[in-house]
Amino acid sequence: MKADTESSADRNRMLAPRPARTRLGRLFSFAFAGGSGFVIDVGVLYLLMLYTPLGPFTARIVSIGCAMASNFMVNRTFTFGASGRHVVAEGARYSSIALVGAGLNYLIYAGLLLAFPALAPFWATFVAVGVVAVFSYLGYARFVFGGGEKA
Repeated sequence: MKADTESSADRNRMLAPRPARTRLGRLFSFAFAGGSGFVIDVGVLYLLMLYTPLGPFTARIVSIGCAMASNFMVNRTFTFGASGRHVVAEGARYSSIALVGAGLNYLIYAGLLLAFPALAPFWATFVAVGVVAVFSYLGYARFVFGGGEKA
């Protein structure tokens, strides 16, 4: 029975997703997380604007929150791995970087929509996400998930 338990544990470890181990792997995984977060962000934004009375400014607050939750799980699982801190502490650190990034993201988004009223919210979202991506990557890599990168 103990052998069955050990082999089951080994099998589960082998099947568990592993975070990227190289800088290039992390960049690709971070890009995947960002891309999936972007799809969630834009999808939620579009659906809220289409099916609710929310306008582009209020709907974007909700869509950013949905994308942040998704990105935390993808980055924790595939990009950086768990930091070794308690998940609550890790989540608090992640939230601090994500909220600053979301604030910058929203300011850029709103500024673009106000400066260029004919600009579609999709394009404003695209530009804002791209600008904030570098800040987010460095914050997550250094402050949230633990310091130095492997070459």
